[in-house]
Amino acid sequence: MSTIEELKERVRCLEAELEKSKKSSVARQKISQMSSEVVDSNPYSRLMALKRMGIVDNYEKIRDYTVAVVGVGGVGSVTAEMLTRCGIGKLLLFDYDKVELANMNRLFFQPHQSGMSKVEAAEKTLREINPDVEFETHNYNITTMDNFTHFMNRISTGSLQGNSPVDLVLSCVDNFEARMAINTACNELGQTWIESGVSENAVSGHIQMIKPGETSCFACAPPLVVATGTDEKTLKREGVCAASLPTTMGIVAGLLVQNTLKYLLQFGEVTYYLGYNALQDFFPMMSLKPNPTCDDSFCKKQQNIYQERLAAKPEIKVEEVAEEVTHEENNWGIELVSETSELELKEAEGVIPDLVAGVRVAYTTPAPQPTQEADIPSGTGDATESLDDLMAKMKSL
Repeated sequence: MSTIEELKERVRCLEAELEKSKKSSVARQKISQMSSEVVDSNPYSRLMALKRMGIVDNYEKIRDYTVAVVGVGGVGSVTAEMLTRCGIGKLLLFDYDKVELANMNRLFFQPHQSGMSKVEAAEKTLREINPDVEFETHNYNITTMDNFTHFMNRISTGSLQGNSPVDLVLSCVDNFEARMAINTACNELGQTWIESGVSENAVSGHIQMIKPGETSCFACAPPLVVATGTDEKTLKREGVCAASLPTTMGIVAGLLVQNTLKYLLQFGEVTYYLGYNALQDFFPMMSLKPNPTCDDSFCKKQQNIYQERLAAKPEIKVEEVAEEVTHEENNWGIELVSETSELELKEAEGVIPDLVAGVRVAYTTPAPQPTQEADIPSGTGDATESLDDLMAKMKSL
């Protein structure tokens, strides 16, 4: 009897799965058939409107791109969700951790997913959000020899077409060993990637775009722990874990995805390094050049390739056109001079207010001019005297 009940239960489960699969298939078909027009029936209407507003040439191209997200934690999970909602073509997810209750301060994972691998939990959630996105998950540590080889293979052949490299790799890992593994793989393959991270005290973070040979790689200017060869595991203090804030991780993930969209869809200015300090609301920016003496041999090889590519480009000469001067002869000695002398300008400036760095005064208000009444020398009589009286006084002098 129990066996019959079990079989019935299994049939009910299979029917439920089949119905769910049908719904997903219908949703996928509707999304695939939708146009780029901004209409109410288009679930990406607000995103497609970026084309109409002149921000991007064609937002719909986002469906042709493949992005690999390494590390599906506080930053990586939110990054994957944003890209899924933006309609990315394919996502490759790499991680080896499991979802824990301690992860519930994140913006993505849910309590019922506790115990699942992060990539499995992420895929299930993301498929519900957008079934049109193609997902590929790998639940392993990329720093081991066998997994590293497979990781490189998926980066070099994991695109939508299945025979070409991914368009971008996003590093959302939380340790230097994994970052160095990604750096090594991308240097060898010449793969562009963006590194990201949040500080241990959870109130600052950064993103850094790395183009092998063109910009500094992660090994060109390594953190002190890497440069000195210190074992990262020896730095962990007993009973002390890194702080975690969903706000900081959400901000860094947003900056990461925004830079990803700018790079893929070619709009705005792609940021090469952008930091975030929550205590001061400070966003430092910089561009790091590659180190010619980098310890990574593939980085130096990519530097040579980049220099050869630059040398092969035809040099574009810009002809300087001299501005034609008219009326060069000046027989009458006419000159254009300012009505206000430099001394008067300095006096007109007054007190310049305290301004933040990078902001200056564009112009100043001239000092008030003395009135005609104040120009009359003392002792010359009352200003209300008539002209005849003043003339009589002048004749008597």
